[in-house]
Amino acid sequence: MRFRLQPTPVQEATLLEHCAHARYVWNLAVEQHQHWRPGRVSAPGYVAQSRQLTEARKAFAWLAAGSQTVQQQALRDFAQAMANFFAGTHRRPSWRKAGIHEGFRVVGQRGNHWDVRRLSRKVGQVRVPKVGWVRFRWSRDVPAEAKSFRIKRDRAGRWHVCFAMIPTPIDGPGTGEVVGADRGVTVSAALSTGELLSAPGLRDTEARRLLRLQRRLARAKRGSNRRKRVKTAIARLKAREADRRRDWVEKTSTDLACRFDLIRVEDLKIKNMVRSARGTPAAPGKNTRAKAGLNRAIHAAGWGQLATRLEQKAPGRMEKIDPAYTSQTCHACGHRAADNRESQAVFRCRACGHNDHADVNAAKNIAAGRAVTCLSRPTSPGRPPVRGALQPLGGAVNREPQPVLSSA
Repeated sequence: MRFRLQPTPVQEATLLEHCAHARYVWNLAVEQHQHWRPGRVSAPGYVAQSRQLTEARKAFAWLAAGSQTVQQQALRDFAQAMANFFAGTHRRPSWRKAGIHEGFRVVGQRGNHWDVRRLSRKVGQVRVPKVGWVRFRWSRDVPAEAKSFRIKRDRAGRWHVCFAMIPTPIDGPGTGEVVGADRGVTVSAALSTGELLSAPGLRDTEARRLLRLQRRLARAKRGSNRRKRVKTAIARLKAREADRRRDWVEKTSTDLACRFDLIRVEDLKIKNMVRSARGTPAAPGKNTRAKAGLNRAIHAAGWGQLATRLEQKAPGRMEKIDPAYTSQTCHACGHRAADNRESQAVFRCRACGHNDHADVNAAKNIAAGRAVTCLSRPTSPGRPPVRGALQPLGGAVNREPQPVLSSA
């Protein structure tokens, strides 16, 4: 749960020092592990690095002036990141840079909780080591089960405090309703019910201002104060766009989890889809500018965020479908042909004449459950199966016409 932090200028300077210390310790740990080669002694773990940190704090006064809790937690985070890398779930931890990775984590004490208190209806305070009580905007109740929190500063200069907790899953309505969602660029999410949902972005005036700022940034001298001010203004516009997209994802995922018992989406490999087409100097790519624009549009649509939040809010009730030919297959008769989709928005079957919105037709095919490739696991064992849910059809795509679902 994230809250907007409101530090004073003096507190902000201390928070930036904590961020610098955490980043310095993290980068030292990265350097130690990158120095390892086959045949050498293994890189030190968390216990050995904690001893080295104690010795470093005795040798350097500027490091000892910081919070030992913040610095040790940076080592714990690095150890967890390496464990995730060796488990194959995350990428290898890399360097952290000033101005980009500004943040640190604090674990609880005094009964596994840090002090948090409420001053008024919209103002609360949290105690940060060697900073004191820092105010934040009390937009909702702070979870009592949170045992740690993270202080972060984004590129727009805004501070946030994030309390770590496991969200409570949303129970389905129990009606057996099934919905399919087709994610696209023009329409962010088209539902099998006929609803067309689009993630909000920048307004026209904001987009024109962003373009002017980007041109001004290209003319600014590197390292100048003018360039720094322009970069901050651009970051504020980007943060505004990201906030709107995140708000849309939260509201849409909650609405789908509350209305439907089973949610089916395409199993898209987004990381592969947004790869650059620039190529190499020896073999340059083609249509690089158009591909770069498509990549930005995919990121702006919030495809990955929507699927992730659906898995977290509706565990065991979200299925991923093979996207092959879902946009070319007629939902009414099952006829598949590339000519069925006349344009981005028009679908007209060449066999039966069925006419529908192209994205809605694809969403109905997804809701039919063709070629279920992955089923998200419930968080609690023994959770009863979803009533009315279709059974997975395996990895092979069923080419036969499927019965029309009542929910579609």
